[in-house]
Amino acid sequence: MKSKLGIASILFFIATIFLKVSGLIRDMVIAYYFGDSYIADAYLAAFVIPNMIILFFNTGMKNAFVPSYIEAKHQNKGKHHLNQVFRSSIIISVVLSALGVIFAKFYVPILFPEFNEHGQEIAIFVSIILFIAVVFVGMNSVLEAFFDSENKFSLSIVSQIIVVLSTIVGALLFANKIGAYSLALGYLVGTILSLLFKFVLVFPRKLLKFRVPLQWGEIKQFYLIFIPVALTVAIGQINLTVDNIFASYFETGVVTYINYAKDLVHFPQAIFGVVIGTIIFPTLSHAMAEKNIPGFKIGIERGLTTLYLILLPSIVGMMILMPNIIELLYERGQFSHEATLGTAKVAYYYFGSVLFFSLHNVITKGFYTVKKGHLILTIGSLSVLLNIILNFVFTKFFGYIGIPLASSVTAMLYVGGSFVVFNKLVNGLNLKHISFEYLKITIAVILMGGVIYVYKPYIDHLPSLLQIAFVAIPGAIIYFVFVYILKVGSLRFLLNNMKK
Repeated sequence: MKSKLGIASILFFIATIFLKVSGLIRDMVIAYYFGDSYIADAYLAAFVIPNMIILFFNTGMKNAFVPSYIEAKHQNKGKHHLNQVFRSSIIISVVLSALGVIFAKFYVPILFPEFNEHGQEIAIFVSIILFIAVVFVGMNSVLEAFFDSENKFSLSIVSQIIVVLSTIVGALLFANKIGAYSLALGYLVGTILSLLFKFVLVFPRKLLKFRVPLQWGEIKQFYLIFIPVALTVAIGQINLTVDNIFASYFETGVVTYINYAKDLVHFPQAIFGVVIGTIIFPTLSHAMAEKNIPGFKIGIERGLTTLYLILLPSIVGMMILMPNIIELLYERGQFSHEATLGTAKVAYYYFGSVLFFSLHNVITKGFYTVKKGHLILTIGSLSVLLNIILNFVFTKFFGYIGIPLASSVTAMLYVGGSFVVFNKLVNGLNLKHISFEYLKITIAVILMGGVIYVYKPYIDHLPSLLQIAFVAIPGAIIYFVFVYILKVGSLRFLLNNMKK
């Protein structure tokens, strides 16, 4: 079992890196064709509302379905539960898709009144195309969650890669002819191809049976858990929508800076946070199913410390290299040097949100495993209100820099509140162990940063790619040497699992 999980984890990690790299390539394609123009602003702003529903299904379904399926499987009802959730999700996704298509022409002008007439037109039709894709996203999400519950993490990632690659191909083939619509149509085609890929995998196993009657009692019980979980997942996207709304009131290009900076800065979270969170989730679910509370707590503690071990040096390294990274990735075609500077300026203030939201991935897994998703939803709802207030205040004093600053402060308070509640819920984690691990990791990162600070001026004249290499590679070596000397326990845990 451990061997299979280890192989699955490695495959998942590789697939996740490929997914995130392909996502960066997609952003590079958008930047090349549309730069920081109003067209880019309109597309990126239009994407946030449909993407809220997409995340509602994708991540929400994984967090709710994995423990419920594992529990049903223990009762020899796994296939039945899969069919009930899959068929009911089709109905819900069709309804949400229809509502999105109908109301797109109303909510876009309300949310983004400062867009010019053509920008609003682009945003409306992009939203409509993406909401049509929601129908297929609903079915995809259930099957991806099923793959995760069987520790076949890489399969769900491969299906997401199909969507991203289809979006890229759509832009490469048709961006010069139909503009931003090429991206939305590429995404729609990708969701269909992704669903067909999954059908090829599950149909030979005869897992899906469309003639089985729906049992509304079981469906209701599942969605009473799923809806709070899914809404909680959407909190991050709601906050991004808030950021985009405030950004739309500034000059053309700010919406683009906000979206590119956030995607780039959250790259480590997207890899390490999601990977560690996803891998430990089935372990936590099995521990709870077996009433192994000490094992459950240890899993949470290891998730928090291992994530901090990997994440903190990544964030510091990106802060040092941010202008070089943006120049290397985006500065070509319609994306100017001024756009690079604007994006870098925003990115620095988003780093706080990366750190805290990454740790939150582990905490939320704990809430979902013990089926207390409504608690994290309550805290998350308060964070949306706080983000709106802080955006309003900070943008008055700091301009558009106040948007990422508000996001970082909100993340700190949101995650801090969530951790306090969760710690009480499980009758206390080993806070002394976690704090000591965090202290040693932080000291190692400070020492690493000090060494880089000394020699960085001597390489500033080099091209961006060489600067990145001469900071990242020696920096990683220096960091792990200090971590080893300080005897950080999460490093031993990580290395032991890599050996296994």
